[in-house]
Amino acid sequence: MRNIQTHRVGEGSDLNNLISVCANERDESGGSHIYRIEFRSDDVDDEGDRVEGVGYEIRFQKGPLKEVGHVNGVSDEALLAIVKDRLEGFQTGPFSCQENGLAIANIDIALEYLGERTKDRQARGVEGKSEA
Repeated sequence: MRNIQTHRVGEGSDLNNLISVCANERDESGGSHIYRIEFRSDDVDDEGDRVEGVGYEIRFQKGPLKEVGHVNGVSDEALLAIVKDRLEGFQTGPFSCQENGLAIANIDIALEYLGERTKDRQARGVEGKSEA
């Protein structure tokens, strides 16, 4: 597994430094399809033993639908939509800030480009196929 560090900001014990992200090795497509997220815990139980963290696995679609025949993972667009929705929620509350607004705007740009890629692939008749 490859260790991903791009979510970390600075040093210390902030949230992102307590989260470990790993990816499986990239395959012939150039992409990774399985990511593992683990939350380290600095908590101790009543006996003084360290409490183990919790882990989650995110699986991305592996193989085009027309070839695989079914959905076997999430899309990049779906994850971006989740992050956008979360930030939009923060923008309606006490944590509204310029940085959240800029992040939302850039997620919109990313979604627009991914949509353009899909439209281009559809127009060329290669959407859902292992063709460039």
